[in-house]
Amino acid sequence: MASAQTNIDPSSNAVNAPNPASSLLISLGSLPQEAFDATLANLALAFPNDTVLVATPDAAPQLSSGGPLRLIPYTPTSVSATPWVLTAADYLNAYKLAQENNAATCLLLGAECQSLHPEAIRALAKSALTSDLAVAHYHLGPREGLANSAILYPVTRALFGTRPRFPLALDLGLSLRMAGRLAAVAQRFTATSQDDSFLWPLAEAATANFTIAEVEVIPRTLPQPNARDLNSLLALIAGSFFSDIDTKASFWQRARGTQPAPSLPQTVSVTEPPDIAPMLEAFRLAYSNLHEIWSLVLPPNSLLGLKKLSILQPENFRMPDNLWARIVYDFILAYRLRTINRGHLLGALTPLYLAWVASHLTLISTGTAPEKHIQDLALAFEADKPYLVSRWRWPDRFNP
Repeated sequence: MASAQTNIDPSSNAVNAPNPASSLLISLGSLPQEAFDATLANLALAFPNDTVLVATPDAAPQLSSGGPLRLIPYTPTSVSATPWVLTAADYLNAYKLAQENNAATCLLLGAECQSLHPEAIRALAKSALTSDLAVAHYHLGPREGLANSAILYPVTRALFGTRPRFPLALDLGLSLRMAGRLAAVAQRFTATSQDDSFLWPLAEAATANFTIAEVEVIPRTLPQPNARDLNSLLALIAGSFFSDIDTKASFWQRARGTQPAPSLPQTVSVTEPPDIAPMLEAFRLAYSNLHEIWSLVLPPNSLLGLKKLSILQPENFRMPDNLWARIVYDFILAYRLRTINRGHLLGALTPLYLAWVASHLTLISTGTAPEKHIQDLALAFEADKPYLVSRWRWPDRFNP
């Protein structure tokens, strides 16, 4: 997904009064023809009595004048290298089109959006009328979205006090002022030809004290990244995430109240024994080869915890939640301080992430509900937030 660029004034969200007949704009990326046709059919079912603007870079078919959809073609400026996730260019494009067409709210629907049910699409749009940001909540399998569960969700929840499970959601509903804020951030990337940069809507909304809602979106086919190895993919996501945390440090260091804990879905854990041997092999090899790098990032207690993990048998392999929280926080700190080359730093995180995944899969195979473990993990990140704040303010307190 990509888009044309425009100048955004972050201090102004004012636009002309929206036209009641076309107050919703839905922004799509490029879709295969069959997927595009299915998406239009679902949109027509979602809004049978409303006039809806649909922005698309694809060839727009002739629609009946009595239908609810009005197609708005736009021309992408580039082909995205990360079409499986919304990027800076997508946010900028959506806000530009919303301004030009006097739309009051926006929906950004990601790749594979033809799998979204009309009810889910309408729920996102409805929520965007009463909240600045409506984030989709997906129901994934116990072995899906683990980078989100291990890092993005617990860190975002602990630092920014938000509860939605998917900080990098594929589908979003935005008020006009939220769209304007995201577009202003996006322009800082597109102005330097970084159209594919990620944005973090939950953090932006929390920083601006905007309202946030979470909407159940089931079922949903998740797009898969292009042929990327795990090391480069994790580095791409974590690098963007850590950079955003650095940018917003003055906000998240302040004390934050907590929201009520979400109810846990009544799902059963998988019972099939996971194949964690390759993950453990990668972790143990890294323990031998990367120990020197880890010692520049992690305090002695964490290194001792990793040493104990390196000699555990597969069936007993468990990474304590507080150890993983401390590891992630120390990597965020090292990213900020440039303790080592950032590329090397993010590469050194991958085998530790694989160790967490191996531990998580082993745990849920014994009967623990996957979501219960993720919520327990988030609590560990919340409990250890004072450590991150202290180290952020006084980094010399720990000198490896």
